[in-house]
Amino acid sequence: MKVLKFGGTSVGSPERMHNVATLVTRDSEKKIVVLSAVSGTTNSLVAIGEALFASENEEAKKHIEELYQSYQVFPENLVTEEAYKTEIKSIIDEHFKFIRSLVGSFFNNRLNNELLAQGELMSTKMFTVYLKEQGAKAHLLPALDYMLINEDKEPVIEFTTERLQPILDENDDVQVFVTQGFICRNHEGEIDNLQRGGSDYSASLIAAGINAEECQIWTDIDGMHNNDPRFVENTFPVAELSFHEASELAYFGAKILHPTSIIPAQKYNIPVRLKNTLDPDADGTYISETEYSCGIKSIAAKDGITAIKIKSSRMVMAYGFLRKVFEVFEKHRTPIDMITTSEVAVSLTIDDDSQLTEIVRELAVYGKVQVDQGQTIICAVGNFKGRYQAVAARIVDSLKDYPIRMISYGGSDYNVSVLIDTNYKQKALKTLNEALFLNPEY
Repeated sequence: MKVLKFGGTSVGSPERMHNVATLVTRDSEKKIVVLSAVSGTTNSLVAIGEALFASENEEAKKHIEELYQSYQVFPENLVTEEAYKTEIKSIIDEHFKFIRSLVGSFFNNRLNNELLAQGELMSTKMFTVYLKEQGAKAHLLPALDYMLINEDKEPVIEFTTERLQPILDENDDVQVFVTQGFICRNHEGEIDNLQRGGSDYSASLIAAGINAEECQIWTDIDGMHNNDPRFVENTFPVAELSFHEASELAYFGAKILHPTSIIPAQKYNIPVRLKNTLDPDADGTYISETEYSCGIKSIAAKDGITAIKIKSSRMVMAYGFLRKVFEVFEKHRTPIDMITTSEVAVSLTIDDDSQLTEIVRELAVYGKVQVDQGQTIICAVGNFKGRYQAVAARIVDSLKDYPIRMISYGGSDYNVSVLIDTNYKQKALKTLNEALFLNPEY
């Protein structure tokens, strides 16, 4: 059995839902289809929640009615028979009845999580109705029945296996199982979620839980490209990646794949394939444990980076100094991306500056602190073992005309990262594309 995930844009309109239905029913293979909320829905639900937290009831009502109106195209255009139109309308009205009931009541995090779950619940129910109208043997799998996170917010895959596998076995005649991405229950039994981007994660967790043949992530681009096609021309899809390479690319900015989605796939050795809804017959990108050819496979960029330098000629090389620095970031639950050291200074980067003021204040005890915001990490990813020892030199030489703030190489066999000012990002990506992929001498 395969697991197929479709994001919000893939189910963003009745016509797009029709396309997804065609894709998932074009063969007789049994599959689980994981859907996100209709595009724009989660953002609207977040805005509603923010208004309710602020007791801005009129603002919340405005957002609710705008969102409700956007759903009115589905009863008329998703299905054709009156009975199914009535069913779709009832689904929408039922969920918006709950959303409207939150206005004027005491609002807390538990209710906010329930609010955020409404998008996936609606999209999957509507899509299942359409499949049934088309004569497909479809079955709705409520994710809240089998997706669980523990007190540390970590998914419990054993619970998914225990709850999900019997349902699959009991419904042997079903061709398409439809379920929600993103949403789950927590250890207290309350509705919760896997955070933003969690639909990719859901698909990977489900695939791991049932030992699926393959996990497919469907988007509107034909796989992971060798560079960011939003900024660079003449990019091309990468046919094959290892789990290590794919996880580096996802973490360092490749938007097609959520970073967490690789973790369960890699742990349980479930291949992941990135596919294009607009060109379903294209091969896309195949990700597995296999270490493919050496060399640079792709380049990704991660914006919103803050560089912090702690300079202290007296303390940097002292025993325990780095531990004390790291403890400051651990205290404020702020992960570090890159780090370099010298005899008199430590430089590192973070992508979450919400605790920056406190972090800088505490670091100042150990030396002079310099902060540079508006930075970008550009990450070249591939298999750099064996004869590719000089890969860092090639990358740095390609960027000789740009001021490089930091370089990180050696912590991984799959990643060379440089930090530059975000103002140079697009030009640097184009330069690297030309030098590393389009230059025949490379």
